[in-house]
Amino acid sequence: MTTEAASYFSRELLGWYLANKRDLPWRMNRDPYRVWVSEIMLQQTRVDTVIPYYERFLEKFPTASALANAPEPEVLKCWEGLGYYSRARNLQAGAREVVARHGGAVPDDKEAVSALRGVGPYTTGAIMSIAFNRPEPAVDGNVMRVLSRYFCLEEDIAKPATRIGIEKLAASLIPEGSAGDFNQALMELGALVCTPKSPGCLTCPVMMHCEGRMAGKEHVLPIKTKAKPPRRETRIAALITGSGEHAGKLLVRQRPESGLLAQMWELPHVLAPDALGAAAPAKRRGRSKAGAALNAAAVAGELQLAAPEEASAIVSVSVSEASAAVRESAAGSELAAFAEPLLHAGTAGADGPPDAGGSSDRRASMADFLSRALSAEDGLLVRPEAWWGETDHVFSHIVWDMQVFRAEFGFWQTTGKVNTTSAAGEAAADEAAGTVIAAGTAGTSLFEAITEASAPYGDDRAPAHYRWIGPEEMRTLAFPNVFIRILQDYWRDLD
Repeated sequence: MTTEAASYFSRELLGWYLANKRDLPWRMNRDPYRVWVSEIMLQQTRVDTVIPYYERFLEKFPTASALANAPEPEVLKCWEGLGYYSRARNLQAGAREVVARHGGAVPDDKEAVSALRGVGPYTTGAIMSIAFNRPEPAVDGNVMRVLSRYFCLEEDIAKPATRIGIEKLAASLIPEGSAGDFNQALMELGALVCTPKSPGCLTCPVMMHCEGRMAGKEHVLPIKTKAKPPRRETRIAALITGSGEHAGKLLVRQRPESGLLAQMWELPHVLAPDALGAAAPAKRRGRSKAGAALNAAAVAGELQLAAPEEASAIVSVSVSEASAAVRESAAGSELAAFAEPLLHAGTAGADGPPDAGGSSDRRASMADFLSRALSAEDGLLVRPEAWWGETDHVFSHIVWDMQVFRAEFGFWQTTGKVNTTSAAGEAAADEAAGTVIAAGTAGTSLFEAITEASAPYGDDRAPAHYRWIGPEEMRTLAFPNVFIRILQDYWRDLD
């Protein structure tokens, strides 16, 4: 690539940007705090998605000091729905560092900015160039794609050495006095024209000297080694309904203070053993039609947890009265999950795990495991009543296959969490769960079984990290996206 072609690239790209740049809220001014917030939010998130979150976040936390002094749950709630919640925690931690070290003002100093929590090379470059017009490169995925194509770079961009080389190249292209606009122009071109799958070469302002296009490689570049696919695991969750003073509410819990989704709220759920895990299906973002229709029938009282002798009656009634969506979705296999006691101890067959497509045996086994695991982990006794639905949630390294059951609350064991590492603890957990199972198979209510049992099982006082909520309380707590979808669907079904 000649010096003339490089100069042409910088000149034409900058002119195109100044004439065509989008009107985005973080471009109102060059306040370094506003630039910082926008760059963190835009990581792995679409511009259209970020805009309303950015505006709400800046309205609530207009300065680094305001963010630093806010309670973390309030920050997480404001971030709710954007995902990657460690970004919000790191942003707040960085704001506290700005307050402590720099008097609340983001400094015009590359080393100081790069030392802030959660600020890497790209964010450092973006803040320094956009806010302070320093000639620092800001190389993200868009920039690597644009430069790989324009200069026909065939090195693997997943390798650190390649990224370092592209950063040096980007720095050499920055026009004097226009660092912020040029870096944003690179990002804009990658987002709007030089897109990953369908580059708009004919409308590209730098098409004339694009070596990738001239070599016919615009659809091949950039070269990037495929990342290892995320690990898939099945999670069994419970929509636990309350009664009495908790009627109309659901039981939720708060995650631990550290780790994945720290301190966020969720439905109680457990990791399923491998034998109950699902094969990877097509990506699911919401409930199936069958699941929604079955839940509606269950809410209406048409589907009950039945004893074996009642199975045929339920199947005949449900098939005749269920919605068309159920009939279109293999109604027989779905309804069978309700046509026998959900809580028998189902096992995998000799040829492998139960049917991943949702057989009654597999769901019965899941319900049994859910009841026993919640008893063992938190001393929580529930009786799953019906399979409610399923959805997927994708993290960067893991995919949750969420299988959700409606469940009746029983009680809290007085001793709290059961230690299942001992034989006595395991027996205690199984005995407690056995009461739940017996109630299901006998056709009696769970509360009747508890009342008539001779053992003092416990009461209904939830541990500190559990809480009963309705739709109003949900608006004050921060939930991961997957549980937001489930809860919104649940409340909507009840309306």
